[in-house]
Amino acid sequence: MRPNNIRGEAVKRAKGLTVALTGLMACAALIGCAGPEAEADPHTAVPDRFTGQQLEWKDCGVPKLDEAGAQCADVTVPVNYADPQGPTLTVAISRIAGSDPQRGVMLSNSGGPGGEGLDFMVDVGKAMTPEVRARYDLIGMDPRGVGRSSAVDCKWPVGFGLHSAGLDAVGFAESVAMQGDLAARCAATEGARLPHITTRNTARDMDVIRGLLGAEKISYFGTSYGTYLGAVYMQMFPDRSDRMVLDSAADPDEYGPVGMMQAMGPLNEAAFDLWADWVAARDAEYHFGTSRAQVREAVRALIGQAAVTPIRLGEYEIDEHWLPVVLFVGLDSPDQYEMVARQIRTIADAAAGKPAQPDETLDSTLGFVLKARPNDNSSQMAIMCGDVATPRDPAFYRRNIEAARATQPLFAGFTNNITPCAFWAPPVEPATVVRNSVPALIVQSTGDTRTTYDGAVALHEDLSASRMVTLQDVPIHWIFGRYPNSCVYSAVNTYFRDGTLPADDMTCRAD
Repeated sequence: MRPNNIRGEAVKRAKGLTVALTGLMACAALIGCAGPEAEADPHTAVPDRFTGQQLEWKDCGVPKLDEAGAQCADVTVPVNYADPQGPTLTVAISRIAGSDPQRGVMLSNSGGPGGEGLDFMVDVGKAMTPEVRARYDLIGMDPRGVGRSSAVDCKWPVGFGLHSAGLDAVGFAESVAMQGDLAARCAATEGARLPHITTRNTARDMDVIRGLLGAEKISYFGTSYGTYLGAVYMQMFPDRSDRMVLDSAADPDEYGPVGMMQAMGPLNEAAFDLWADWVAARDAEYHFGTSRAQVREAVRALIGQAAVTPIRLGEYEIDEHWLPVVLFVGLDSPDQYEMVARQIRTIADAAAGKPAQPDETLDSTLGFVLKARPNDNSSQMAIMCGDVATPRDPAFYRRNIEAARATQPLFAGFTNNITPCAFWAPPVEPATVVRNSVPALIVQSTGDTRTTYDGAVALHEDLSASRMVTLQDVPIHWIFGRYPNSCVYSAVNTYFRDGTLPADDMTCRAD
């Protein structure tokens, strides 16, 4: 998901008071400095068979990576670091080598959770200056349970573990039954390893990879969920964290399928309004109305129609549970407004009985969420549900949905809905509390629809030696490598080049 955060304001505002000012000043200019708040990992005795393994680098067999000159390798790690003599799994990594003989190592994560990341650094590397690019071996990774890394496969009939509750009690009851079924399928198919597909174990995997690459410390670029993973690594391995960039950042205190999702509701309603303005200015092409209100009403009516009779589009049937997901997928960048408009127009034509077929992009989205093509994303739920416990009573979610409908008529049922985590086994480890003074650069747009600006501010407070770069008034999720901005790119490249954080927090605006 790329997969945001809203409660606990009083706690968040008090976080910074726990760190002494002297520690802040001493660490601000250093790389890898850790305060007394940093955590000691209880599972540090990793056997030599993991730390001493020899990596076999080979062609990746992925065109994007092969064209970039990357090589790939498989890393063997324990399923459960508390039982390192037990079963193992494979973590797949890629490497795009730098040219500087004194180069460092930069690990990465593309988000999700559950996002495949082997080729992620191809795009990120294009945003780097030649000097910065030369200074690092760029390491992509499919985290444990994802993609080529011993993937979780719950054999779901649908691809996505998040969907809308619908418009009434009947729709919500359907959601409860669906999510309970998805959780049961994971328990039945993945068994004993499922509780260990977690962020904390991925951070441990990263540290094994660090050692195998011969690096005392790693630099890191993560976006969306990848900012949470990066923050967890910094908490667990503060002395091994070098230049850490967290782009589109999640509040670790709100991480999980309740707090993160709830915070997305107002953001996506606001993003929809911007999109509706864009569509209204092009009514001659899209025919949804000439004002924001008319466009909003047209889409609301379309969801209502889908609740009565699912909309047939090619091989797909789109009901009120999945139509809001199509909107959600597309609204995280203004560059996608035209794509979303075409998709909703196609669905509206199908609903009106007109000949219509999904274009390639919509076919890909619907094929994934409705048919689990090419595979389901059960790994996303495995990670989130394994990381944090969530309320189990369906009434909790139903109350939240109804309380939000007045201000979130399109997305309340999606961002407040029950998830498979309500039916999951409890996590085997407590959620990670992030409070440390490891330097980091946080990059965030004020209009992000997936990770809130307030959440990034909260992470900034948790990381007392961090600096924050704000991209003002742009509704974009993931900036460096996706949305060119000279101000943001300069700050990130300067930090990666010489380890210098901005003297103060800074604000950038669209070029």
